[in-house]
Amino acid sequence: MEKMLKDRVAVITGSGRGIGRATAVLFAREGAKIAVSDIDAGPAQETVDEIVRNGGEAICCVGDITAPGFPETLLAAAADKWGALHILVNNAGYTWDGMVSRMSDEQWDKIIDLHLKAPFRMIRAAAPYFVEAAKKEMEEGGIATARKIVNISSIAGVSGNLGQANYSSAKSGVVGLTKTMCKEWARYNVQSNCVAFGFIDTRLTGDKEKGVNVEIDGKKITLGVPEKVRQGFIQLIPAGRPGTPEEAARAVLFFASPLSDYVSGQLLVVDGGFSM
Repeated sequence: MEKMLKDRVAVITGSGRGIGRATAVLFAREGAKIAVSDIDAGPAQETVDEIVRNGGEAICCVGDITAPGFPETLLAAAADKWGALHILVNNAGYTWDGMVSRMSDEQWDKIIDLHLKAPFRMIRAAAPYFVEAAKKEMEEGGIATARKIVNISSIAGVSGNLGQANYSSAKSGVVGLTKTMCKEWARYNVQSNCVAFGFIDTRLTGDKEKGVNVEIDGKKITLGVPEKVRQGFIQLIPAGRPGTPEEAARAVLFFASPLSDYVSGQLLVVDGGFSM
């Protein structure tokens, strides 16, 4: 059977760990060439190494997607390496929680920049590789190649979540961005879709007491969820367990593959039945 992403070139942000890494590995298995992007060099290179070890093609692009100029640098690296760009997955992110009454402007701005402004800037930077390439194909009398935008949202962006006003707002906004891109770029055969994840087992949803500290502008932020909250949430999932990064990646693959060539502007909730 032919691989679903044969000869496709994909950029996946935040693909050093978790859902992003699982998506990169799955895409490569399906024939895609992958630009692995992460703020941390070690995990990004580990993803590249895994892909190459299994016979795939990948490059490592380390940097902060909220930094001016990085979206253009990242996309150019993929296009320069393989001559085209077909799939953009806006996945990178972390959480910095707090109740509204105690949330600082910095907390709000950082999460909005990361989960909403950065995907906007990535999509804008993709215009030459998506829109202009499609125009050229159509001018030459052909049909534009199907190209894909897959934005990662969350059930917090659909129904809100206690202590996550910043994250919920950003993830809600990315749904609106997704639907707008469907309307703006559908004429160029670009499908824009969104996956909203529920409780997926990553470092963002692990026990906070055992959580990972990340440093943001000199501040240490502990990722994770208090264990009592974590267990309470799991009990509400009809499937009875968190999802795995590999299960999450399969939903992203659907929107990146030819299976979705006439599907655009859609939000797919992947949460084990939690929000039903």
